[in-house]
Amino acid sequence: MALLEKLPRHLFTLRGWGMLAAGAFTLAAAQVMGRRDLLTLALLLLVLPLVSLAGIRLVKPRFRVYREFNPSPVEASAPATVHLAVARTGPGSGRVAMEERLPAHFGQAPSFWFPSRSATGGTSRYEYHLTSRHRGQFRIGPVTAEFTDPFGLSLHRQAIDDGDVLTVTPAAVVLPATGLAGARGSDGVTATRVRANPSDDDIMTREYRHGDPMRRVHWPATARHGSLMVRQEESVTTPEATIILDHRAGAFSGGPGTSMPGLPDPEGHAPATSDTFEWSVVAAMSVSAHLTERNYSLRLLDTGGEPAFLHSPSAPEPAMEEFSGASGLQSIAESLAAIHLSGPAHPRRDGLLRDAIRREAPARHADRRGAPGVRTPAGAEQGPPAFDDQLMDKLSAHRMRGPLIAVLGRITAEEAAELAPAAAYGTNSFAILAVERPTDFQDVLEVLRQGGWRALAVAPTTRLTVAWGQLEQDAALPVAPASEVRRGAGVAT
Repeated sequence: MALLEKLPRHLFTLRGWGMLAAGAFTLAAAQVMGRRDLLTLALLLLVLPLVSLAGIRLVKPRFRVYREFNPSPVEASAPATVHLAVARTGPGSGRVAMEERLPAHFGQAPSFWFPSRSATGGTSRYEYHLTSRHRGQFRIGPVTAEFTDPFGLSLHRQAIDDGDVLTVTPAAVVLPATGLAGARGSDGVTATRVRANPSDDDIMTREYRHGDPMRRVHWPATARHGSLMVRQEESVTTPEATIILDHRAGAFSGGPGTSMPGLPDPEGHAPATSDTFEWSVVAAMSVSAHLTERNYSLRLLDTGGEPAFLHSPSAPEPAMEEFSGASGLQSIAESLAAIHLSGPAHPRRDGLLRDAIRREAPARHADRRGAPGVRTPAGAEQGPPAFDDQLMDKLSAHRMRGPLIAVLGRITAEEAAELAPAAAYGTNSFAILAVERPTDFQDVLEVLRQGGWRALAVAPTTRLTVAWGQLEQDAALPVAPASEVRRGAGVAT
């Protein structure tokens, strides 16, 4: 029996291997004894398992699988219930052993028998629970079925569906209520005084109050209501907030061993991430939820001024950059689920090139703007331009409509000088740098603060609620009016 247990189980069962062994022994005995009846028996014992093996591979039972996740998508560390329904659509009978394939970090794969004891109408229903500590997109399934022939001699295992993708979004941290978002009414909107003469379509009216000047009486509305109505020259607008999300590989410490679990990219490579980038993703999700609860509409951009989720494989609409309401927040969560680091590695990782790159920073700056004949140091790959005119134009188009929040990785003092003037485009401007050693970035923070940002650097072990509270304590310096901001107007340090 110990020898039989060592034989491959994907071809024959123990009964099948036993019959083959008996056939081989009987064939040897027939040759020694010269008995034709033993030869016939030996051939029967040898051929029957082989015929059974060929039969279950040629005549494959067919099934249909329905899979549903609840909730879908699901937040990281929150349980999700998987509902499975399996129905036989082809000929066949008997019980079939089935198993649902799962990614390794979900734990042991569930197994079950078809049909189930509670099967109705030829459909068996099953239910199990999943919990993922990691965000991302994960292939759940396929269901694999192990078939056997009516004699129980041979086995065949095959997938009976393609599986489905479960999207796990980052879980938002509840941020404390602070004054960082700016002035709002009790309903989460801001009041904007209208100084120009409004059109009839834009005018809001109210009943006349003692002391209102007669020049503000709106006669068409008075005629409709039968009482004096005056113009209310104050409009209510929904506040806006802009979030800049840095996802450049050079700004975060990726490197070997920092790949995301889940589906690979279109080229078959595992998406890259890091502890600091994961902190940034949770921060972006939490700030988005915090502002959405206060009726802010959101705009998310990357450091180049492109939509922040343009390269996220989980984004429902990658080119979208403006979001509002609960549906907008849901779209942000799904887009953040599988966002990963992109672009070349940061040249600061190479200690041999660090000094040379700093010396040639003006040359790199000119080269990025297309100056002819300027070259970067060998090996210093350049990614898409960051904090350039495209980003500034996007911010300028929505100037002073609400707060500006930048969630960044490692940036140089030169990059900070390029970003610093953008503080004038927000009613309040905040910058959070997620880095391994925050003390190494005091010069960068000083450049941002001189430009009017409230800025701090945090390690990935820092609690987000603590960082959010520190931003309120960091007093921002006065900023120049937005009309005076010019590209390249760096702040001297």
